[in-house]
Amino acid sequence: MATRDVVEQFLGLLAAGDPDRVAEIFADDIDWYVPGSAALPWTGQRSKRSEVADYLRTLRSNIVPDKNVDEVEALLIDGDHAILLGRFTRVAKSTGRTFAMPIAMHLQVHGDEIVTMHLYEDTLKVSEAFAE
Repeated sequence: MATRDVVEQFLGLLAAGDPDRVAEIFADDIDWYVPGSAALPWTGQRSKRSEVADYLRTLRSNIVPDKNVDEVEALLIDGDHAILLGRFTRVAKSTGRTFAMPIAMHLQVHGDEIVTMHLYEDTLKVSEAFAE
């Protein structure tokens, strides 16, 4: 499967909201990184497919999922690398604060599986939205 096809499948699975199905598109061993802090339990490094669904469940339990707005502005493909540029809007469940920010996501695909996912977002804005 081509890199674009795998990435588009990933985005579709994310939109469908089934963490286990999203995890299936990842390789067993992965390089997953979402910057943040210990105050944001879904952030940090992951290295196994089995951690993907837990990440999504933890994130979902901390935000108001039906208020998510994900906008993809560009998807750039170079071989097995994909860069997604867009905007995320979220609502922190604990504070009710809305936060919106530009994002970039780097994905790397081998075969039909994602092996790398790095998300670059405004971690200060996320932290402030959750600060009590």
